[in-house]
Amino acid sequence: MPEAVLFVLNELIDLLLRLPIVIIALVVHECAHGFIAYKLGDPTAKYLGRLTLNPIKHLDPIGALCMLLFRFGWAKPVPINPMYFKNPKVGMALSSLAGPTSNIILSFIGTFFYVLSVKLGNLIIVTTANTGLYTPLSYLYQFFAMFAILNMSLAIFNLIPLPPLDGSRIISIFLPQRAYFRIMRYERYIGIGFMVLLLVDSYFLGGYITGALSFIVNFVINDLFVPLFDLILFFI
Repeated sequence: MPEAVLFVLNELIDLLLRLPIVIIALVVHECAHGFIAYKLGDPTAKYLGRLTLNPIKHLDPIGALCMLLFRFGWAKPVPINPMYFKNPKVGMALSSLAGPTSNIILSFIGTFFYVLSVKLGNLIIVTTANTGLYTPLSYLYQFFAMFAILNMSLAIFNLIPLPPLDGSRIISIFLPQRAYFRIMRYERYIGIGFMVLLLVDSYFLGGYITGALSFIVNFVINDLFVPLFDLILFFI
């Protein structure tokens, strides 16, 4: 089989493996926002049918595509009304933190199965001598690796303290009320500016921002999660 065909085929397989992970990561992220807000007294997400795992209710086409291609993306924001919270700033911070936390938990679980697959079957990504395609068992290994990386990427990206990302709501508990609302007035423009900066950085400046985010993601997974599970599974 020609190398060009093999490359395209393996890229297609990679995309097909990544697609369900992106859907799971984004949907769970948004559900977590709505669920914690609901538990804190805000029924808005529940009334609008956003406390569901139905992807149609949550996915933003552009955000999902960015997640597929660049590992950093977004979904349709779950509407939250802080007026329902006893402490609006704390309620918004906790609701916002729920999304990234859910992805960190999913990444933690994905890393466990990633390490377990290596321990049980030595499922490394290899190519067969005859076809050049990934071996069937390596797809499972690859899926768990992607699952861990994409979920952690979504979490770290959303923890950036710039609107409209979750990090901006989380740090609001440390900001004076006037300063916070002044920043939120320009949320749309700050968000657009940040996305433009990401694109310029990726295509013209060498990808320093995405490189820094990837460094954090790899550090958490490879230097924290993997050694932990290596140690745990060593005694099993």
